Order: sequence, then C-alpha cells, then structure tokens
Amino acid sequence: MPVTGSGVEPGPRTAPGAEPRAGERAGAPSTVVHLVRHGEVHNPERVLYGRLPGYRLSERGQAMGARLGLHFSTRDVASVTASPLQRAQETATPIAEALGLPLGTEERIIEAGNSFEGFHVTSGAGSVRDPRVWPRLWNPLRPSWGEPYEQQAARMVATVRDARDAFPGRESVLVSHQLPVWVTRLRAEHRPLWHDPRKRQCALASVTSLEFSGRRLVSVTYTEPCADLLVGADPVPGA
Repeated sequence: MPVTGSGVEPGPRTAPGAEPRAGERAGAPSTVVHLVRHGEVHNPERVLYGRLPGYRLSERGQAMGARLGLHFSTRDVASVTASPLQRAQETATPIAEALGLPLGTEERIIEAGNSFEGFHVTSGAGSVRDPRVWPRLWNPLRPSWGEPYEQQAARMVATVRDARDAFPGRESVLVSHQLPVWVTRLRAEHRPLWHDPRKRQCALASVTSLEFSGRRLVSVTYTEPCADLLVGADPVPGA
C-alpha cells in the first residue's frame, strides 16, 4: 500500500515541478530505509513484554524471519540493524545471513518504554483493566503510561537519517517494534502522533519502507511479506 509524504519530519510540502529542496538535486540517488517489525513472540502467558528480556520468537516467528530473509535476499541492501531486544535480533539474523552482511545493533530503535510491562492483556487483576492502574491513563496524547510519542519519533527519525546518509543510492533494513515504527510513519505522513492503537497498520514481520530522493522523503510503502503466516497469529497489542 503506497503512501506518499514529503519528509521524515513535518515541513512544507514540495509542489510538483518545484525547484529541488535542500539536500535534493536533479538525478539524486534513490535511497530506501526499510522499517521491519519483528516476528511473532513466544508469549503463552500473554503479557505486555515491552523491553523485558527473554522474549524469543515462536516457531511461527522464526518462519517469519526466514521469509523476511528471502524477501530481502535480492535487494541491494547495504546494512541490517536491529533493536537490542531478543525478538528483533532473532528476526534480523536470517535477513543479515541471506545478504551475507554483519548484523548491527542500535539502541535508538528499541521498543517504546511502557509502565505496563509485565501486565496481562486479559481481564482481571494485574491487567490494564484493573482500576488501580487507571491513574496512568490520564493523558493518552502523551502517552502518560510510557515513553512520549515525540521522544520515540525523534530517536527513530535520527536513526533513519543516519542510515539514509550512510548508504546513498542503496537500501538499509532496521528491525524494530510496532509502536516506534508506527510513530515514524505518522511523522513522515504529517499526521498527529496520537492515535488509536487498534488502528495501527504495522503487522508482525511487516515492512514500512521510506524512499528518499537525495535527502528528501518521496514515498512511504507498506507491505506484508508474511501475510499468509499471520493467519492464526495472536499478537499482544502494542508489542
């Protein structure tokens, strides 16, 4: 599903036929940064795992990682980098192996901080429906229960820019997490960062691709290489 935008950060839009903006020139190289969400996680207790250690991929998640390796194997990818969390590292490994590249680690694309880490997503005591946790929900625009959306977008945008500038004319893969990827797309498309979590278009093992002409973002494209593997998957919301 292609979606166009004018930049990774909000700014004036460039009209068709206008003079190139700063950082763009006629014949500028096309550079792509792919934001990949990790595969399905083994989580039989259905908790919001956030940045908690020890959450590995399920068998289905491993199959998703292998599929992503095939998906990128014919692309001109110059680097593969993952969040330090286990599920992202395990998703990125087959991509790097398929391309014969070393796997890098980047703290800036880690999962969003969340005060509900370890809580169950089902109803009852210890869940987000427990009245005792409601004081954390006072401001969904920030959000009050975790790392601010602006902060997430800032660190993700900085990483995207670094990848763009490091490999002009080529492609890079950043394996991250649902919310950081989604707020990056919202920022690129000039949309408010506050949103309904149920409406995020960022499935497990999905790919959100940012294409640049020179340094200017010209399109955002969303694909699901593992769409058939998603049937029956049970992702924890926000993970």
